[in-house]
Amino acid sequence: MSRRSERQRAIRQLVRTQQIHTQNEIVRNLGELGFDCTQTTISRDIADMGLLKSDRDFYQLPEDKKLSQLVSNMVKTVECAKNIIVVHTYPGSAPAVAGAIDAAALDHVLGTIAGDDTIFILA
Repeated sequence: MSRRSERQRAIRQLVRTQQIHTQNEIVRNLGELGFDCTQTTISRDIADMGLLKSDRDFYQLPEDKKLSQLVSNMVKTVECAKNIIVVHTYPGSAPAVAGAIDAAALDHVLGTIAGDDTIFILA
């Protein structure tokens, strides 16, 4: 794996686990992880990765923003029981929401099964 790919993977993890507001925060965090890079390099990475700023002004992955929008528009309720999550959606919405969850490749999600209006998530 190239150094660039490793760096972008680290950026992806940072953006998913922290609220990063500036490119300099990314440079600083990557430095702590052993990556020696400049703000200019990070600016290019952000453009390549298609990172977006959220409504609260922190960086977000495009698939996470899509997931957030789908959840706010299509999900009715969420119930948890140990490592199983049951999501109730409006009729016909479950496949789209499950697809967005799968595309987001969340570390703690092992998989999803969607019906018409219900999703089972194994975490």
